[in-house]
Amino acid sequence: MPACLLPDRGIVSVSGPDSETFLDNLLTVSVEKLAEGEARFGALLTPQGKIIVDGFVVKANEGFLIDCPRALAQDLARRLGFYKLRAKVDVADRSEDYAVLTYWGDADAPRGAGVVFNDPRLDRLGERLIMSSDAMPDHAETHVMYVAHRVALGVPEGGRDFAYGDAFPHEADMDQLHGVDFHKGCYVGQEVVSRMQHRAIARTRVVPVRFVDGVAVPEGTEAVSGGKVLGRIGSTGANGQALALLRLDRVSDAETAGEPLTAGGLAFKLERRDWIQFELPGTL
Repeated sequence: MPACLLPDRGIVSVSGPDSETFLDNLLTVSVEKLAEGEARFGALLTPQGKIIVDGFVVKANEGFLIDCPRALAQDLARRLGFYKLRAKVDVADRSEDYAVLTYWGDADAPRGAGVVFNDPRLDRLGERLIMSSDAMPDHAETHVMYVAHRVALGVPEGGRDFAYGDAFPHEADMDQLHGVDFHKGCYVGQEVVSRMQHRAIARTRVVPVRFVDGVAVPEGTEAVSGGKVLGRIGSTGANGQALALLRLDRVSDAETAGEPLTAGGLAFKLERRDWIQFELPGTL
């Protein structure tokens, strides 16, 4: 069954009468008027517009649960607490209390087992389930299948395909995957993100690639062409599929010069996905 536990995910809870307005003023997406069990994909940014942490904000139990990287959950709770000031909200790292699972393809998350929501980035990513860690089933053996599924769809993951604290939302494709609301009110880092959007100045992007020989190189391998570093390879999947954080202007220059794109000595090509709306060199 295409379902698995995501052991690297944590949960931060935000509750209290001001929780909706509080989060709306901080995150890249609006959480106003979310229905119970409805989710948004967004991020908390630095004032300079770089991603501190991204995740899924889910309306649950008259408050919110944030499904985020487990390694960053405690820091996220601390940062949200710093912004709390006079707001009537309670913030807590609940990672020990909850488990996160994902279901895709023909598999449906079991209703009644916890908080179920559709992955707001792409419908084809499937559903996610936040449930009590005490009742957690064992689906850990299929985690590699989920990574391959995500890579095949071309969807980045923080910590593997881009570095937290160093990437802008556009570089992580959040503008393409419903992770930035360009019509909402102010949030931390908004000015920089809006400028990148309106000036179309995002030169670096996480993009899907495929290695010609069908075998991908290890994560972190430098991508090069004509003696210039283009970026690096991130998550790898099946049949030579991978994601790569690349300077697209340099990829375009390599295409014009007829220089092959390689990583670890192996040739690769960029591949388009139907959700990608930005120009992708070397693809139709």
